[in-house]
Amino acid sequence: MSKTQPTDVPVEAFVTAVQPDRRREEAERVVALVTAVTGVEPVMWGPSIIGWGTMHYRYATGREGDWMAVGFSPRKAQLTFYGLKDTPEGEGLLSGLGPHTTGAGCVYVKRLDAIDLEVLEDLVEIAFTRGDYDALA
Repeated sequence: MSKTQPTDVPVEAFVTAVQPDRRREEAERVVALVTAVTGVEPVMWGPSIIGWGTMHYRYATGREGDWMAVGFSPRKAQLTFYGLKDTPEGEGLLSGLGPHTTGAGCVYVKRLDAIDLEVLEDLVEIAFTRGDYDALA
């Protein structure tokens, strides 16, 4: 089971506290965009990740658990997106996103205004609809 679990902390309270101002404004825009695309309300996962929907995973090792279908964290150095590169379709769209880097399961963006928001919407939709997900209440 993952250490990062859904919490009862209101997403709005977390976003309001994001610094600097530009990063908070970007976070507000991303939350609105992902909420509109997924149609579900976001939930805080741990102290700093905003997630939409849930998915169950099971590794070949037998390890399994639940994780957000799409996630986002407005970190100081960059915006971090979770779940956007976990499908072949998502991987194929990343080249059109604009300036970004990737990690094991993340896509990192330094400035929201430097990327193509339509491609981001497509990536979110693909990530969210890759299976049957439930919104966390």
